[in-house]
Amino acid sequence: MFLVRTLVKIAVASLIVGTILAHFGITADKIIAETGLNAERVTEYGRQALNWALPNVILGSIVIVPVWFLIYLFRPPQSRSD
Repeated sequence: MFLVRTLVKIAVASLIVGTILAHFGITADKIIAETGLNAERVTEYGRQALNWALPNVILGSIVIVPVWFLIYLFRPPQSRSD
């Protein structure tokens, strides 16, 4: 639930900031052009990042998920206060 709440907060904050920037005529294309990049280069950088990160995330998950599951399975019971 914490993750979903955090993602919603980030999405709302991004929407607000994006609306303010759009009001002043600042667009993503203008920011990309000012940095000397183009849309194709940004897309390629994104693909390279994904190609690097995805195998590492999968490899880490092979270790982390079973360890997390064992810890979750064998932790002492907690009393619920509803």
